[in-house]
Formats: sequence, C-alpha cells, structure tokens
Amino acid sequence: MKLHLDKSDQYNTIARYDARHVMIGPNRYETSLIVLPERIETDWHSGGFESLDEAAFARLAGLGCEILILGTGQRQRFPQPRLLKTLFDARIGFDVMDLGSACRTYNILVAEHRNVAAALLFDPA
Repeated sequence: MKLHLDKSDQYNTIARYDARHVMIGPNRYETSLIVLPERIETDWHSGGFESLDEAAFARLAGLGCEILILGTGQRQRFPQPRLLKTLFDARIGFDVMDLGSACRTYNILVAEHRNVAAALLFDPA
C-alpha cells in the first residue's frame, strides 16, 4: 500500500473564527466572504443575513462548486426558499449552519479534497 503525504496546507483552511472574523493562514477577514480551497473572494456580499438577495445567491451558484456551506453568523438562520432556487437550478448541494459549524465542516470537506465553498456571514458589531 502506497501512502501519500496529505498536503492540505496548500489549500485555504480556516484556522480560527469567532462571531466577527475568521483567520485563514496569516490573514484576518472581518467582512462576508467566500472561501474555496484555492481562492478567497472578499467582495461577495456587503450586508448581513437580512440583506441576502437573489444577486448574492446567483454569485454563489456561479462558483463551480458541488457543495456550498452557508455560515449565517452565531446562530443558524435559513434564507427564504426563493433565494435557494438558484442553487437548486445549478445542482449545487448546500447546507446552512452557524458560523462555527460552517468553518469546521468546510475544513473537513477540504481535507477530503471535495469541491466545496463556504459563504460566511458575520454578526454585526
């Protein structure tokens, strides 16, 4: 049996989080962002959970991922079903979680080399 060293440190993983930020590598992010294994998009959504709209979900549907994790801040909140239609139409599996669960689940899926993205929202200050 041949073993390979897992080089998951070459991918973006979330090292630390709280209600108002995440740490990815040496960088701290305090605004809503999308994290993918090989890139980070910091200009995804300028508002909080309450201001999510069709444009925000259209952007998520265009990422090319198979699995999307939506982290909704300190507590789990579900978007309006009409907003999720874009993800259904793009055949993207998704889950909605609180921020901590989203960060941990994203890291596990990255370690499994899954085609995943995490869209993370932070609670207002």
